[in-house]
Amino acid sequence: MGLNLLIICYLFGSVTFILGLKMLSNPVSARRGNLIAATGMFVAIVGTIFLYRNTETGEHLHNYTWIFGGLIIGAIIGTMAARKVKMTAMPEMVSLFNGMGGACAALISLVEFNHLSKELLAGDTITFENIRTTVLIIVLGLIIGSVSFAGSMIAWGKLNGKVKDFSFPGQNILNLLLLAVALALGAYLVMYPTHTFLLYVILALALSYGVMFVMPIGGADMPVVISLLNSFTGVAAACGGFLYDNKVMLTGGILVGAAGTLLTILMCKAMNRSLKNVLIGSFGGNAKNAATGVGEHVAYKEISLSDAAMVMSYANKVMIVPGYGLAVAQAQHACHELEKLLIEKGVEVKYAIHPVAGRMPGHMNVLLAEADVSYEKLEEMEQANDEFKATDVVLILGANDVVNPAAKNDPASPIYGMPILEVELAKTVIVNKRSMKPGYAGIENELFSQPKTSMLFGDAKKVLQDLLIEIKKV
Repeated sequence: MGLNLLIICYLFGSVTFILGLKMLSNPVSARRGNLIAATGMFVAIVGTIFLYRNTETGEHLHNYTWIFGGLIIGAIIGTMAARKVKMTAMPEMVSLFNGMGGACAALISLVEFNHLSKELLAGDTITFENIRTTVLIIVLGLIIGSVSFAGSMIAWGKLNGKVKDFSFPGQNILNLLLLAVALALGAYLVMYPTHTFLLYVILALALSYGVMFVMPIGGADMPVVISLLNSFTGVAAACGGFLYDNKVMLTGGILVGAAGTLLTILMCKAMNRSLKNVLIGSFGGNAKNAATGVGEHVAYKEISLSDAAMVMSYANKVMIVPGYGLAVAQAQHACHELEKLLIEKGVEVKYAIHPVAGRMPGHMNVLLAEADVSYEKLEEMEQANDEFKATDVVLILGANDVVNPAAKNDPASPIYGMPILEVELAKTVIVNKRSMKPGYAGIENELFSQPKTSMLFGDAKKVLQDLLIEIKKV
């Protein structure tokens, strides 16, 4: 009876994961989808704790002190971290939590291999032949989980500014060598499972590869890396599901792995990068990408708050382009107030969203959803580019690389070929930035020196609040 109930719990969890993932595709239903998937996970966990029974020995779980101790500590830490995190630090939290998932998968592999080794040494009935599939899954889970953990930790450090890009000649070759040796040793271990020490050599190699893989990657390319590492963690979790014959763990891991992989491919397309380059680590971290002294001597013109308010008040259509500067200033609510005020004056207002604006996939969508901006007003890059010619004013709030015309005009630029928001097609472009320093890619932006473009310097939240006051006077 207990086993049948556990199967029902796992089935319920699997269905809610799929339903929740589907609902996450729309901001209107995303929160509800998250809660539904979380409910399914809760049911699966409770079912495992109280209903699981070993099919061979008939034993139930008995180490409840450790289980509930871990659950309580993890729940407290996770809740406090999620409540205190700022929207600007959300990408770091995603990387950190994703890394923890990879670490768990790697630890599962270590623990299960030690169990197998003890059974072999004790002369139990298992043989090399019937455990090779299990060892293969253990090795794959260890390698993928370790790479995800180490890579996510480096990504976390880069996003919060504690880790700098680092590369050297031949690094790609070293990366491939580390991965190849780890896989070769893994294959050897599958054939000869008694060589326990090899598992720890593989662990060290996988961790090294995870670090070296992410170290050279430039900050502008980090959304792709986060998505890829997320898919790694999903695959590693699926390996754990195979090991324990846990249907809900397997389903969840496959869903995360598949969704992360598809998102990675879409991100690569949006950045005009190849997935092959991501995997070998030759992705956006070339030293020549960093410009020296860019932005400081670019010819540009400024616009006053009153002039900006006048231009926007009498426009027929305004497109707002949010970027990381908006997130840093926590200006999403002021931006929504500006939108509502312009609409009251008869101005059509929409938002142009680049798929890799910010520091993680969907960063701007989440930011604006927090301020209750209508999802219908958010336009993806292709839609927005079709409308810029009919737009009177484009207001850019902290975006940089995703509106840089060099992606189309300069073959020598490191972002050349990357699809961008073609804001220069609008009649007037107003750019809000703190200063003329370059964006995350570290390169000069041609847009700032164009005749249509005017700079409006200052903190995005303060500028928008002052702009609201000026528009009300018009």
